[in-house]
Amino acid sequence: MRHRLVSDLMTTSVVRVHPDTGFKEIAKLLAEYDITAVPVVDDDDRPVGVVSEADLLRKEAAQLDPAGLLPVLHPKPASRAKAEAATAAGLMSAPAVTARPQWTVVEAAQVMERHRVKRLPVVDETGRLVGMISRADLLRVFLRGDRAIREEINGDVLLRTLGIAPDAILVRVVDGRVTLRGTVERRSLVPVVVRLCGGVDGVVDVSADLEHRIDDSDTSAGSDPGTSRRSQLAS
Repeated sequence: MRHRLVSDLMTTSVVRVHPDTGFKEIAKLLAEYDITAVPVVDDDDRPVGVVSEADLLRKEAAQLDPAGLLPVLHPKPASRAKAEAATAAGLMSAPAVTARPQWTVVEAAQVMERHRVKRLPVVDETGRLVGMISRADLLRVFLRGDRAIREEINGDVLLRTLGIAPDAILVRVVDGRVTLRGTVERRSLVPVVVRLCGGVDGVVDVSADLEHRIDDSDTSAGSDPGTSRRSQLAS
């Protein structure tokens, strides 16, 4: 099993600007390339920040309403400084939160969530820019076909990782939703199967209707190891 990597999904042809790039030039680049943000790099092509549409819109939002109908905003000093900025150095969000090509999609998603950002410049081992990864890029894993998901579950999860024979569990995948039916050796293996199947890229949820030959959940209860029991789990 392996999650897709940032290097599999990132954009490698990256539009970038320098700290002295002007406001209008940045706006022009966003429109020309149909993008929502650009990384700001130093002379060694190392990201020092990111300028997004939201950063540029602060200037528009800070304008007074000629008709006097809209309330006057009183932004915090940091937001006011961005609204008054004319170059990337003043507009950008800094420091840049970056990713590495070898990160999994899970690592990248967690960093975006933790820092509340929508995209990450991707840097190599020297810190130089090699790509950009966005939320939309990460969501591409959910475009995986059902057949590819089913084959990964059968081959990587059940057979190679857990040593379960292909005919022991029937795997059905429809629109990323996985249904498992069959028999495992021990009851304690049921949640493991569900968890690992749920971790496959592109899986939306997992429902399991699995029997077990041995109930090893409570050996002190005197359970009959030869009795087949049914466990029903849903992620």
